[in-house]
Amino acid sequence: MTEQHLADLWPAIGVPEVFAGGYGGGPAGLPVDEASFIEWMSAGYLGYADRMPFVVRLAAVGPDAGRLVGVSALGDLDEGNANAHLGWTAYDPTVWESAVNPETKLLLLGFAFDSGYTRVRIQTDVINDRSRAAILKLGATFEGIQRKHLIRADGSWRDTAVYSVIDSDWPAVRAGLLARLEQEPRS
Repeated sequence: MTEQHLADLWPAIGVPEVFAGGYGGGPAGLPVDEASFIEWMSAGYLGYADRMPFVVRLAAVGPDAGRLVGVSALGDLDEGNANAHLGWTAYDPTVWESAVNPETKLLLLGFAFDSGYTRVRIQTDVINDRSRAAILKLGATFEGIQRKHLIRADGSWRDTAVYSVIDSDWPAVRAGLLARLEQEPRS
């Protein structure tokens, strides 16, 4: 991800449906306009030494080929303990329930494990049932709830549901993701 991508992400993820599940601190975190969104994304994704942000593009041929439909990142990179966090993920609602999430997770988990990480944490706001179900469908293991973990944009407390994939899980998780991609229509 670079600053040049941010304006193209606004119509994809700068929408109430994306923030409703807790992204960006919840509904109150939704920037009011494109300029505010670009400023917020720059501060939240770019310039961190321990975070690698990625844009997600549609790869299919046709009129939507190459359209930006989301964002995700590997961060909280702990080299000493070989741990990483796969998160800060949001997708255009038009690609929810498509092959976009499993393909993105296949690529980013593969990158993390190929880079020597042995544990990848994935987490979400406890209220985001859709995201929680998607994380379990990936094959991640539920580890528990961090209570009063973060403050949402409206000042309320967020409880965070925490999941992980470890290196010994990765072959089965990878196989499951590949099988899903063989069965699901590609975007």
